Amino acid sequence: MLVVAKERWRMLLVLAVVVGVVWLGGGLYVPALQRFIVAPNELERERIYLDHHIQATNRAYALDRVVERRLGEEEEITMADIENNRPTVNNVRLWDHGPLLNTFAQIQEIRTYYDFLSVDNDRYLLNGELRQTMLSPRELNNESLPSRTWVNERLTFTHGYGLTVGPVNRVNEQGLPVLYVQDLPPRSTAPELEVSRPEIYYGEVTKDYVFVKTRQQEFNYPEGDQNIFSTYDGKGGIGLGGLWRRLLVSAYTRDLKMLLSDDFTAETRVLIYRNIVERIYKVAPFLRFDADPYMVIDKGRLFWVFDGYTVSDRFPYAEHFEQVGNYMRNPVKAVIDAYHGSMTFYLVDAEEPIARAWNAVFPGMILPLEELAPSLRAHLRHPVDFFNVQAEMYATYHMLEVNTFYNKEDQWSVPEVGDVRMEPYYTVMRLPEESEAEFILMLPFTPRLKDNLSAWMVARNDGDLLGQLVVYAFPKQRLIYGPKQMVGRINQDPIVSQQITLWDRAGSNVIRGTLLVIPIEQSLLYIQPLYLRAVDGRIPELKRVIAGYGNNIAMGVDLEDALERIFRGTPGSPADALTRTAAPPQTAGAFPAPGADAPPASPAARAQRHYDALREAAAAGDWARFGQELVGIDFDNVPLEAWSAPVRAPVCHDPTATSRAMVHAKRGRTYFLIK
Repeated sequence: MLVVAKERWRMLLVLAVVVGVVWLGGGLYVPALQRFIVAPNELERERIYLDHHIQATNRAYALDRVVERRLGEEEEITMADIENNRPTVNNVRLWDHGPLLNTFAQIQEIRTYYDFLSVDNDRYLLNGELRQTMLSPRELNNESLPSRTWVNERLTFTHGYGLTVGPVNRVNEQGLPVLYVQDLPPRSTAPELEVSRPEIYYGEVTKDYVFVKTRQQEFNYPEGDQNIFSTYDGKGGIGLGGLWRRLLVSAYTRDLKMLLSDDFTAETRVLIYRNIVERIYKVAPFLRFDADPYMVIDKGRLFWVFDGYTVSDRFPYAEHFEQVGNYMRNPVKAVIDAYHGSMTFYLVDAEEPIARAWNAVFPGMILPLEELAPSLRAHLRHPVDFFNVQAEMYATYHMLEVNTFYNKEDQWSVPEVGDVRMEPYYTVMRLPEESEAEFILMLPFTPRLKDNLSAWMVARNDGDLLGQLVVYAFPKQRLIYGPKQMVGRINQDPIVSQQITLWDRAGSNVIRGTLLVIPIEQSLLYIQPLYLRAVDGRIPELKRVIAGYGNNIAMGVDLEDALERIFRGTPGSPADALTRTAAPPQTAGAFPAPGADAPPASPAARAQRHYDALREAAAAGDWARFGQELVGIDFDNVPLEAWSAPVRAPVCHDPTATSRAMVHAKRGRTYFLIK
């Protein structure tokens, strides 16, 4: 016993010595090593580790595949360049998701129990032309049913119906979106967007289980004073069969009423897990899925597309990203049928190791991308969530040279506008050095702590280029206005600020849309839409579009008008008649004498044409045209002497009131006189 006790004490003593040495090493040796050996020569001592860190981080987020291109010296954009890039201009997104969702809700929900949850960007080949669209499914929200009985919630109101689709850049005379697909049942103006199976049994809003193929007919859509009904003819759900299966389903759903119902038949089926987010995680919990699934129209049917991610926090040397880990890829795309509920997974990155491992665990679950129908494959895209992570990491880790990385000499950042980080946006455009327009995801970069633009990154989406990242960098000696600087210039523009002030005082709210950076050739255009919404209303209307190029700012009734105001000058130089530039002030001698014929292109002639059209519109009661013509009058550049008489004419009269609005142009200002 004594020998055993001595051995134990000896072991405890050795353990205490080891702990003491480790403690002293960690508490004294390591700080001393860092302070006296590493810190004085930090770069050289850590060079090899920094190089491993840079390379590993780029591999972990697929940034080692980025294609870098250098833009040349700036070339002045002309109207000819605008015409040569017509696919880009025709697909500039003028409708923001928020205002458009509110507008869809007011004009296309039709009934209170329908909901538009989100708006998705996509592209379709319409009449041979690639067009960007904004699409929103019309889903059924059981919580908004006027009568929430068990029969209504479980047997009758079982599905959403149809969707709304429109181009991203077109409005009607009222400032509302033009629609390709609308109403109930869905009516399409484009054959490529015809919907033959509009029922949505599986969606984002859907939560609860329902019973189909019962004796109760299912509500399809309202038509006038009547309702149209149908019966589910899909493959989804579980057959109830006999009593034992009904008992099992009743126990699982904790629904006793289904046992007492006389509406069930031998063909009755129960559809469960109809929320597509919950549904896909039940099947593939080992993947992480994008927060924004999007709907696609394919051959008359509706499908949901999910982006699946593989993530890890075990990638050696790589930098960690919050809530992700230090490794992220997008190797899987999932397609869910909105009618049948079937799910199919496709492998878009055959070299990604984690997805390959899971596919080996569940053989045949993830199919090769070649098995996806080409018509559906044409709608795959690089997801925003993944692109955001890649952009944040690339802003620092594009510096591959260790010295540059260590000193943070060329660190970038994602711009902020109004203290809000810019979000990536989809658009159709022709990239520099490319011959055809394509669907891309884009985000600009600015130098860290500066506002000028340094580069922009795109993710390509079409064909075999799906997921390819391309970064276009500006020459360092070239100054390009960044988004924050352009917003400042827009806010300082007298025409824009005057119009916004006028609207805000007239019982309306002005909503400023997202500022978009649109590359044209080797230069950039900035585009910002303006929406108007009545204080007591919920329907935003697109009323103006602001365009910015270099030092020039112009506001028009639409994008074409704004671009014309900037580029309608002499070839090769932007016009300054309707832009806020530092041009010398015009004199009365620059315009014809009163009563003389003005040159067709002179500011006086253009203003007179707008004014004559304005009066005609007022007489006809066409107030949409009246507003367009009023904005077209360039009061700032037409002196009073250029008119045959002071512009003091009634332009609006309300027969039910005694007010009469009058416009008087004088010295570059517009006065609204009420008497």
